[in-house]
Amino acid sequence: MSDIENVKKLRELTGAGFKDCNLAIKESNGDIDKAIEILRVKGVSKASKKMSRDAKEGVVVVSGNDKKISIIEVNCETDFVAKNENFINFVKELSELNNQKNSNSDELKKSKMKNDKTVNENLVSLIARIGEKITIGKSKTLENFNGLNNHYLHTVIKDNVAKLAVLVSIETNQKTDAVKTFSKQLSMHIAAANPLAIESNQIDQAIIDKEQELVNEELKNSGKSEEIVTKISLGKMKKFKEENALLSQDWVMEPKKKVKDILQELSIADLKIKDFYRIKIGE
Repeated sequence: MSDIENVKKLRELTGAGFKDCNLAIKESNGDIDKAIEILRVKGVSKASKKMSRDAKEGVVVVSGNDKKISIIEVNCETDFVAKNENFINFVKELSELNNQKNSNSDELKKSKMKNDKTVNENLVSLIARIGEKITIGKSKTLENFNGLNNHYLHTVIKDNVAKLAVLVSIETNQKTDAVKTFSKQLSMHIAAANPLAIESNQIDQAIIDKEQELVNEELKNSGKSEEIVTKISLGKMKKFKEENALLSQDWVMEPKKKVKDILQELSIADLKIKDFYRIKIGE
């Protein structure tokens, strides 16, 4: 087999560029297996050099069904790469695996993909081929056997790949069209309103403490009496909690009502918002 034919075969097997394949064939004296190993080592080296750069673009991918659904974030450096066919194919397969592995990142990275290589190996190859830093970010799996899951995608790139995605989990024995519609609308509301928790008492204490610091700093030199400052501070913190707790937020589709009002209007005794998760690229 000629060098050109070897280069062509190596490209088909690895997806690497012509220049890298040509050098690997020469270095291996035409031995395809050795050339694949050379490319793998070079790919690791290239990937390693790129990992110090910033990866603030990327995509969010959702996989699963109304019983078990997962979301995963994959970051890259540019929006151009986020739309690259090789990148999209990788993240879609990765998302399916993530759902199988219940968003366990350690298990996911060791999992075999369709080409019989691990996620980590494919990630290194993709970085070497595309020429950008690519990282696997946040992920979450919601399981629900006493209700249903739903999701919403915003700024869709292709199929289940988007720039913003939301998962919601609703608990109820009733799987009516009204419940399904509510769960979809709720995921759209969460996409727009970005709540921090379902109820105010579930908001992370570190976030509450940080907001309190900001309020204290704002009121420090107001010149008002301590009693008035305390009253204003309590009012501001109450408003912060209400605006960031899902149930007390204004319903995006009907702002004169709260989310808890919409929940009550459905008149389903066992209906409960069990969980949600939101990822937006760049936040």
